[in-house]
Amino acid sequence: MELFRLNGRVALVTGASSGLGVQFARALHGAGATVVLTARRADRLEALAEELGEGVVVLPADLTVRHERESLVRDAIEATGALDVLVNNAGYGVPTPAEEEALDQVELTMAVNVIAPYHLSQIAAQHMLERGRGSIINIASIFGVVGSAPLKEASYCVSKGAVVNMTRQLGCEWSRRGVRVNAIAPGWFPTEMTSETMFEQESGRSYIKRNTPIGRAGELSELDGPLLFLASDASSYVTGEVLAVDGGWLAR
Repeated sequence: MELFRLNGRVALVTGASSGLGVQFARALHGAGATVVLTARRADRLEALAEELGEGVVVLPADLTVRHERESLVRDAIEATGALDVLVNNAGYGVPTPAEEEALDQVELTMAVNVIAPYHLSQIAAQHMLERGRGSIINIASIFGVVGSAPLKEASYCVSKGAVVNMTRQLGCEWSRRGVRVNAIAPGWFPTEMTSETMFEQESGRSYIKRNTPIGRAGELSELDGPLLFLASDASSYVTGEVLAVDGGWLAR
């Protein structure tokens, strides 16, 4: 089990004010890491930091703003002395028929889901490559591998497809220098983004149950193992991979 420990390491989690980000922060902290929390909602970050206790740094940021991404990584390293793990979790998407979606919404989706994780990975990798070690974990989606139909989420699917191939390419470029890049592709989990459309309505819950081979949605805690595997030395020979945690959705 020591392979999965993160004692003495520092992990930065984006989108840590809700949903998967909160769960990831708890799991990394529980495994011994110092965790840097970032999102726009500072009050939620502070509440999570109070819950977790020592070994937490709060750095609010708007990841759609270039200079805030740059200062985020710089301040995280200054506050903790290092950066070992980056979890690109922050995400955005609003279900809309593709032919009706406003271009502003498409651009925001790409800014949050593609530009921000790519740029943060670039900045973090500069530090990690100098040290000769690091793990970057991108949060993709099953809809980065297959389409979302009958759900209408075209720009979200496009963005997560980009995350999938970004993971492969960066994993190929940096791994010989000690920096591994992998992704988790979650299936259906209850979050702010999915609760209203899928979990608060019987039709949504039925759709998930009917189409997921395991027969249910995932529980947030079921992402802890995959996250710690990719963040730790347990996955030292794994890079450029996309790990689906989806109850069998992609295997259908």
